[in-house]
Amino acid sequence: MTRPSTRRSFLKRVAAVPAAIGAGNALAEALPEPHSPGSEAYWEMVRQQFAFREDKVPMNAANLCPSPRVVADAVNRLTHDIDVDCSSQNRLKFGDLHEAARTGLAEQIGASPDEIAFVRNTSEANNTINNGFPLSAGDEVVVWDQNHPTNQVAWDVRAARHGATVRRVTTPARPRGTEELVDVFRRALTPRTRALAITHVSNVSGLRLPVHEICQIARERDIYVHVDGAQCWGVLELDLHALGCDSYSASAHKWFVGPKEAGLLYVRAGQIDRIWPSGVAPGWGDDVESDLKGARKFESLGQRDDACLAAVGVAVDFHANLGPDRIEARVLELAERLKTGLNELGATLVTPMSRELSAGVCIAAAEGERRRELLERLYAEHGIAGAATGGLRLCPHLYNTVEHVDRALEGMKELRSLLA
Repeated sequence: MTRPSTRRSFLKRVAAVPAAIGAGNALAEALPEPHSPGSEAYWEMVRQQFAFREDKVPMNAANLCPSPRVVADAVNRLTHDIDVDCSSQNRLKFGDLHEAARTGLAEQIGASPDEIAFVRNTSEANNTINNGFPLSAGDEVVVWDQNHPTNQVAWDVRAARHGATVRRVTTPARPRGTEELVDVFRRALTPRTRALAITHVSNVSGLRLPVHEICQIARERDIYVHVDGAQCWGVLELDLHALGCDSYSASAHKWFVGPKEAGLLYVRAGQIDRIWPSGVAPGWGDDVESDLKGARKFESLGQRDDACLAAVGVAVDFHANLGPDRIEARVLELAERLKTGLNELGATLVTPMSRELSAGVCIAAAEGERRRELLERLYAEHGIAGAATGGLRLCPHLYNTVEHVDRALEGMKELRSLLA
């Protein structure tokens, strides 16, 4: 559910910054109030908050999303504020803006502010965990074979350094339900397993794992669970405390439609002291124990882009204004329309049709060079930008309309001879 106390709260703070007053006003004036959130007219107004052209429609949220104008404007205005006066005195206000962004984000994703670190992207967050988690010779890490390299190969590198082993789990290509997926991971865990690294929604198949149930099994065996949430933050309504994982990573530049080079690392309060940081920079303090409170010790990374980090709070308010529950429902609706249409065209879906087993990532099978040709022609001839990951990958998001999805399907109809 939307948390009303978050809505526009951050922009009130941004509006207090003279150079950024316009950003606060822009959000209040630009975003439609949710008087009829189920209507296409409403979602067309949301689409208008994004600057992309109709002949170049983005449908690859699994890789990179455009930011709404209010976020882009906040980055520009706050960057200009620094360029006009880069003194430490002027930049002092960014500490409050960052903490306001952290508080709003924590409230929105079911965490506490002290469990949130602002890093640069999912890759950095994943590597913070796999480099900082204590491993000894003979220990075992279990990973899903659909993990991103930063949550898979990085564990191989870490294991090689410390004499640990990595076991890969393969899930069924067409699972019959969540329990079948849970059983796969249950069987993979052994008395030597110290950590389980999984992905909430796969970027190569679109499969959504039953993370809550998997975490329950791991917790019963005192196994640490790290979840790569790159394909979920900004599309699925999250409650990380309820999810039950020990850490969670994501990028602002994907479904969150936030500023570029900003990421999220959540570490559960009881596990923060257990994870060593990857970097120690000014602000850490003068002792082994950091002066930084909670998960902030994982963001001791030296000079940061203050405007970018502050603009995360603008994106938080953008989502709060629309409502995370409404965003999730909209994306699932568009994804279902897309998958149904692909199915009717005779395409072989890699992604499950079930909403329980999928989210916004939609993949149709396509082989080799035909996959690349399909991708390029869909973009050049129909103005739909997807990806050739796992097949033909299309990921509709809140800025896409029903017309965009239907245009993609019309293009696929003309090009279906290239499908597997």
